[in-house]
Amino acid sequence: MQQQSKVWYEKMVDFKRFGTVLLAVGIFFYLGVIIPVDAKTEFELNLLVLSSASFIALSILFFIQSKHCQMKLLEMDDNEDLYN
Repeated sequence: MQQQSKVWYEKMVDFKRFGTVLLAVGIFFYLGVIIPVDAKTEFELNLLVLSSASFIALSILFFIQSKHCQMKLLEMDDNEDLYN
């Protein structure tokens, strides 16, 4: 049971890290959208908006997955307390 808890904890931490990195990249692309530059074409602007939105959406999904792992870990700890 302890080994399984360790695996769920590591997954939770990994998902949080992935979510944080993807959020940072999404914000970086969003800054490219809001900073005014005359050399940007309409295609480049749309590409930046799409990539920013997709990175932020993926970040949210990873944070949700991390929360699921955390809930599973808490559930396992509660069940372990019942057995002891």
